[in-house]
Amino acid sequence: MALISAKPTRDTLTLHLSAEERDLIDRAASSTGKTRKDFILNAARRAAEDALLDRALILVRAKAHRTSPRPNKLLKQTMQRELPWAKA
Repeated sequence: MALISAKPTRDTLTLHLSAEERDLIDRAASSTGKTRKDFILNAARRAAEDALLDRALILVRAKAHRTSPRPNKLLKQTMQRELPWAKA
């Protein structure tokens, strides 16, 4: 019995760019070793995921939200460390 493997469908997206925008994208793509298409697709995918994650609703039980963590050895050590951004 032969298995039929369907190719995933792809859509076309057309962009109208200024020469400056195209050159900027081309330089960035070249510097990362990617084609223009791959660079734009990766950047758009990352931006889309970030936008959705920024708006994700995180549900927390009310009790968990109101309580503080119990002090333990690791928490105490962490709270006593010098702040990395406070170093001179």
